[in-house]
Amino acid sequence: MAYTIDRHPGPDAPRLGAMVLYPIAESVPRARRWFQKLIAPYAPACSVDDCTLMISELVTNAIVYGRSDDPWVVRVEWFREGDSLRVEVHNPGFPANVRVRRPDADDAHGRGLLLVDSIADSWHSGPSPFGGTVVSFVMDDAWPG
Repeated sequence: MAYTIDRHPGPDAPRLGAMVLYPIAESVPRARRWFQKLIAPYAPACSVDDCTLMISELVTNAIVYGRSDDPWVVRVEWFREGDSLRVEVHNPGFPANVRVRRPDADDAHGRGLLLVDSIADSWHSGPSPFGGTVVSFVMDDAWPG
């Protein structure tokens, strides 16, 4: 089973890295490890641990809620936009299904987007240019001027 990562984007490219993962449970820790490794050379000032947590939650959601009749993958891409870091997670699920839930204290699931909403400076969901859904988050002042 092959995974794809983009370690060396062009010098002027806003995209700092990307990975393509299979929709299986082992992809969640793989996404965490790869992001930490691939973002390190860029030395962002924002919390890499917070970003890694949010990526973990969004990749988990992509695996749980992504749907396709054909074989499919989860794409994770991260970009530098001025002083901000934007991370996108793409899956073939339907965009209208993305929403923050307010789970009860004894619910075992449903806190992923709540975490993203509380940690990220902003987040967004909508149609992915690859088809399906993209959920993204932004960390402001990742590279203060």
